[in-house]
Amino acid sequence: MAVLTKTEILKEIESGRIKITPFSEKQVGPASIDFHLGNSFRIFRQAKDIFHVNDKVDYEKVTKLVKIKDNIILLPGKSIHGITIESIDLPNNICGWIQGRSKLARIGLMVHITANFIHPGTKGKQVLEMMNVGPMPLAIHPKIAICQIILEETKGKAEYKGIFSNQQTP
Repeated sequence: MAVLTKTEILKEIESGRIKITPFSEKQVGPASIDFHLGNSFRIFRQAKDIFHVNDKVDYEKVTKLVKIKDNIILLPGKSIHGITIESIDLPNNICGWIQGRSKLARIGLMVHITANFIHPGTKGKQVLEMMNVGPMPLAIHPKIAICQIILEETKGKAEYKGIFSNQQTP
């Protein structure tokens, strides 16, 4: 099990084993791939009642899907769900990790607060659980390089077929 470097990432993409759409070679860094923020978000509705967390939890009941043109304001202490522009298809022996970018973390933007693992065999866009932990409101603009994906070879093969397969909206 090893993290893939730029040379290995590009080999996997050129061979067609990893598919990223849309893709530019400029997105690939020394050991990661930059992904960009889409314009669809899930925002939390105003809560009046206690929301019970159990095995039947449904985030759609407490959120609303919105599309924006210019930016979305994220207040301190608040969270939203975003989604990447890029879609990624991984083979059954490569997994990934979603990581924030340092320059965004330095202003208090957590790009992915939990569940940052991308299973082998995943297909689809990546949902981002974003949170503002800084002191000021943030105007977040679509199309920015919001996160980086780090890819790693697995020991053995597996394929994700869970409820979030082939996601297209947050």
